[in-house]
Amino acid sequence: MAARTNHMLMLAFFCILLHATIPKAGAKIATFDEYLQKKAAASYEDSLKAFNPNPEEITDEFNELVGKTLVGENGTRRHLEDNGCKATNPIDRCWRCDPDWAKHRKRLADCARGFGHDTMGGKNGRYYLVTNPSDDDMDHPKPGTLRHAVIQTEPLWIIFAHSMVIRLKQELILTSDKTIDGRGVQVHIAYGAGLTLQFVHNVIIHNIWIHNIIPTSGGLIRDAIDHIGFRTRSDGDAISIYSSSHIWIDHVSLSKATDGLIDAIEGSTAITISNCKFNHHNDVMLLGAHDSNSKDAIMQVTVAFNRFGIGLIQRMPRCRWGFFHVVNNDYSHWELYAIGGSAHPTIISQGNRFRASNYRYTKEVTKRDYAPKSEWMHWQWRSEGDLFKNGAFFTESGPPLKHTKSPLTGQNLINFKPGSFVGRLTRSAGALRCRAGKLC
Repeated sequence: MAARTNHMLMLAFFCILLHATIPKAGAKIATFDEYLQKKAAASYEDSLKAFNPNPEEITDEFNELVGKTLVGENGTRRHLEDNGCKATNPIDRCWRCDPDWAKHRKRLADCARGFGHDTMGGKNGRYYLVTNPSDDDMDHPKPGTLRHAVIQTEPLWIIFAHSMVIRLKQELILTSDKTIDGRGVQVHIAYGAGLTLQFVHNVIIHNIWIHNIIPTSGGLIRDAIDHIGFRTRSDGDAISIYSSSHIWIDHVSLSKATDGLIDAIEGSTAITISNCKFNHHNDVMLLGAHDSNSKDAIMQVTVAFNRFGIGLIQRMPRCRWGFFHVVNNDYSHWELYAIGGSAHPTIISQGNRFRASNYRYTKEVTKRDYAPKSEWMHWQWRSEGDLFKNGAFFTESGPPLKHTKSPLTGQNLINFKPGSFVGRLTRSAGALRCRAGKLC
């Protein structure tokens, strides 16, 4: 009897300890040890520093760059395909017109725009060549594997020796100052766990395919050279961003995850998601996890030049608390809604093309949750220059957007009807099949 009592007391003590040590739902941390506590505190400080108190400046600067790319200094578009380069948005024009991009890979780090514009990834580090697609050892990953690369403490620009399919046995937990660059080969993260960016900063994920992502059991997983942590079961997100800043996801093709394709929560900020292609999924993109978590008030995300395509249902994105610039994306035939939110986020939709499905009850682009109209009518959700097809419509609310630069002059003239340019701006969305020595 005494042994049984002791066992029950120990179990109760463990449950209390476990509850006290898990930081927030969604962290998937079973033991929130001193190492992780320090990382969490440091990452939140990084997020506070990355927060821009005047986000409208970033949106106007972004629009001006798009205008310059499309119109050109002389008011023509003759330069769009000079030298055979067919890149048509300011991010792609920054690097895709160089046939020697493979020799100048790190120039990509100068090309981020929007809220993630300061993201440098592993630019200041050496190259790391992934040669082995296996993922067998969570404690001591083999040199040459992607898992071994991402746990290094130094900045790294990670490239791949050949095309490969990487089936992750457990979530891949990245450290700060990393670039995953899949150009020149075809790299698929598939049929296993996804990528986790937790308590980190300065990460670029570029030109890979991520699909068929499933939950995995958790357990002891090394998340740095000098730390191994105990993780709970993963949700099955393709990319999970948790309390992290300066993140850029570009030219990634995503589909068929168990949970979200991209989730950013817990005060993550300074994020750009660009030139990606999303297909075949329900909950596409979650930006802010809980109405009660005011930490997400500092979240600032740019969603630009993406294609939201076949078989998508909702959350493109679904937002809470922060400031979200949704610009020049192509939306086609969502099954419930395209852009939604709760907890009074600011959502600025500019120059998107929205094609509704033929179903009469899914024409509305927007969806507001957990608030009566008397409340959400004060949320700032604005549409400027969007193009609506097949009966699509955007329900605006809140005050008009205040521009730091006049949209009526110079290169910003493109803001009048930018939605008509979306086909050109997004035609290369998703992972590219680049070949060294040729324009990408």
